[in-house]
Amino acid sequence: MSFEEMPRRRKRKHTGRNTLLVVLSLVVIAGLVAGGYVWNLGRSFDSKSEKIVDAFPAEETRPEVKEESKDALNILLLGSDTRAVRDEGDSEEFATLPSGGRSDTMMLVHVPSNRKSVYVTSIMRDTWLDIPGVGTAKINRAFASGGVPKAVETLEGLFGVRINHVASVDFEGFKGLTDAVGGVTINNPIAFSPVHAKGYFFPEGTQTLDGEEALVFVRERKAFTGAGGSDYRRVKNQQLFVKALLGQIMSKETLSNPAKVSNVVNEMAPFIAVDESLDAGKIAEIASSMISVRPNDMEFFTLPNNGPGRSADGQSIVIPDMETIDKFGTALQNDTVDDFVANTDLSQ
Repeated sequence: MSFEEMPRRRKRKHTGRNTLLVVLSLVVIAGLVAGGYVWNLGRSFDSKSEKIVDAFPAEETRPEVKEESKDALNILLLGSDTRAVRDEGDSEEFATLPSGGRSDTMMLVHVPSNRKSVYVTSIMRDTWLDIPGVGTAKINRAFASGGVPKAVETLEGLFGVRINHVASVDFEGFKGLTDAVGGVTINNPIAFSPVHAKGYFFPEGTQTLDGEEALVFVRERKAFTGAGGSDYRRVKNQQLFVKALLGQIMSKETLSNPAKVSNVVNEMAPFIAVDESLDAGKIAEIASSMISVRPNDMEFFTLPNNGPGRSADGQSIVIPDMETIDKFGTALQNDTVDDFVANTDLSQ
């Protein structure tokens, strides 16, 4: 397979934040709504979080909203790591978001109209896609070329649906958030020793992570081998950890404890940036409609792809499975993602 040759770009400073922590905020604020003390914590969230100004592309570039999916919700979550060590061979494309850092993670969170489930799609940072006004390149090039609006435009064109909100979360937020809930218990499928964090070891099996351990766990990719193994395994580990963290936050022990919920919001907010329309009131509105959703109602999968490959100019890329992605886009447009997931092999 051949790929269009693209010129390399120079490193540009970006920012970001990890991804599903905003899903956490939806769930946490839902708990606050139920507990009746959302006002003070909502003010805390709004004052401590940052805003992504002009997060969306020009209106004329955006897809029409179909009647079938007008009540569904799509949130683009961006993750970055302001303290990460740059590895040899890392992509040169960087985003421009509120607090600096590397654009390491991207997820599309889809909430169907019935609000009974959540579908989270991880998009590999080296996925080779058509970027409007640029050509075919890694998705990270969208950030380097036009920041958040260009990334939104690229994904809206790929899926044929509008992204309603954008949020970014810094990996650093994992530390305080994990400690705020008393640690997070995971079931690690593969034992590993991190390359850049000496002295840590994560055995196979069940273990409880504190904040520092959680940060190391979600960052690591160089410890894993195999074709595309490093990024693929890291994405899986991030999904695994976030689902476990969600379970901890959504537990009765946490949501029935005002002090603990307050700690969760206060620890999370400084590491979150959201588009200008996604304030605490909007999050509370969304979350109140999702109050029955639990971790088992959340489906995590990676954007369908055909594995790693090389572009014409020798870049290491992830080859998208466009046939399956087109089906996913149609499902998003028709609000039938549940059927798509049920009838598609997404075990990458």
